[in-house]
Amino acid sequence: MEIAQDTVEKLADGWRLDDVRLVGRGLEFTVYRARDAEGRAVVLRLAPRRFDSNANDPDVDTRALLVKEYEITRHLTGLGLPVAEPLHLHLADPPDVPDVLVSRYVDDDGSPLDNGDLGRLLARLHGLPAPRLAPAATGEQSCAEVIRARLERRWREVGRLVPDWPAPPDRAVLADHLASLTGRSLVHLDVRSANLRRHHGRVRALLDWSNALIADPVVEFARLTEYARYAENELDVEALRAGYATVREAPPEDATAMLACRLDTAVMLALVFLSEAPDPERGPPAAAHARELAERLTVRRT
Repeated sequence: MEIAQDTVEKLADGWRLDDVRLVGRGLEFTVYRARDAEGRAVVLRLAPRRFDSNANDPDVDTRALLVKEYEITRHLTGLGLPVAEPLHLHLADPPDVPDVLVSRYVDDDGSPLDNGDLGRLLARLHGLPAPRLAPAATGEQSCAEVIRARLERRWREVGRLVPDWPAPPDRAVLADHLASLTGRSLVHLDVRSANLRRHHGRVRALLDWSNALIADPVVEFARLTEYARYAENELDVEALRAGYATVREAPPEDATAMLACRLDTAVMLALVFLSEAPDPERGPPAAAHARELAERLTVRRT
């Protein structure tokens, strides 16, 4: 479902926006760049649907995600962390009018990412007071419960797409591995080149907080490790760790929960490449990698 152009034009007229241009379209949101009445470059993040569904997340409340983005970026702006500063959150009443988050536009010079700088930024993020909110993805569950539940559900979903897919890892095994996730930091969980704005390699803004959780930093590093397998994400985990360590201690690579959290990400990526953005060259290897991590998890237990 796309947002009708006349709807976008009416919104632009009502908010006195000029030079409105489509700049991106994702699973849940469509993004436009514009200039507001004060001459500022801004970004509009619109939700074409109030609720959405995909293989990884069958019950997506897009309004809750926009509210979450607004609250997190407002919190981090106040603490001096580089994000796209939120300006307005418009929650629409009519069903044919999309919810919209308006934020400052942050330019990017296309320079190669300085992973050491990114590591220092993530260390700052993890050391800041977490915002007072329950991220939309968690409800009242703990971080470990969220990961275990979604890993099991997504594992079954991969099984609908891959022949001879095994049973999911034993629930007790997962629980044992995840029990050590006691940290209470704000973690981003979608750190990759596409969500970073930089100047001379240094990060000017960390974008898109839809996946964020209040969780142990181990969860962040597990996701970074898996994302680094794909060159377009521009992640060098070793350099990132080195930068992080100049600010605070990084979670050990062999942390008890690391393998289970990597599996959480690997299963998610398998579904991306098998279903959400089908890629015949990446889908089967991604599923095989997730299966290998699950086998390692079981071996470590025995």
